[in-house]
Amino acid sequence: MSLSIDNLSIHENKATNSPPLFSDFSATVNNGSVLTLMGPSGSGKSTLLSVIAGFISPDFSYTGKLFLHNKELSLLKPENRKIGTLFQDDLLFPHLTICENLMIALPNSVKGKQRRIIALQTLKKLNLSALANKSALQISGGQKARVSVMRLLLAEPQAVLLDEPFSKLDKSLRRDFRAWLFTELKQRNLATILVTHDSDDSPQGATICQWPWTNKE
Repeated sequence: MSLSIDNLSIHENKATNSPPLFSDFSATVNNGSVLTLMGPSGSGKSTLLSVIAGFISPDFSYTGKLFLHNKELSLLKPENRKIGTLFQDDLLFPHLTICENLMIALPNSVKGKQRRIIALQTLKKLNLSALANKSALQISGGQKARVSVMRLLLAEPQAVLLDEPFSKLDKSLRRDFRAWLFTELKQRNLATILVTHDSDDSPQGATICQWPWTNKE
């Protein structure tokens, strides 16, 4: 079971006769593994993640195919792709409590009071129970980062995309959060693609693709 990229090329629609951001890139990320993509700004790293997640800007188009566990992603709406994305910003909703931020991520199959129970259990696991009724504006950057990860995981993704999620954390917090995050993803056996400018962000054992990317099977 894996996330597969098959001969993917991305073009900028408004740039007439300009070369694609990248061409014919292929990669396979098995469950429990991490593919790290490194490259300069404008090389298409974040756009690639948007293509996989299904949120590509109309400024771009692509050719090639994407598969998650043998299902072609282009045939699925973004909300049906079972892919979680973590960005540089935590994107927690400031008008909701931390508990409510977690509750909204849960699948529709979780009903009623059980949603709050699971959210509170998640915060207890993180030793963050005291934050349940606070807003995102009242907690630290490190706390926001951990809550964001657990919100993503509560949605039960089958693969995870990481778009420079460590870049806004200070050095010591970055190291600890990075180790915790990759432990969580490994335990859940999730295929993961990480975009970063810093090779230190890539966990041990990850496959690293340096720009210009070459086919990586």
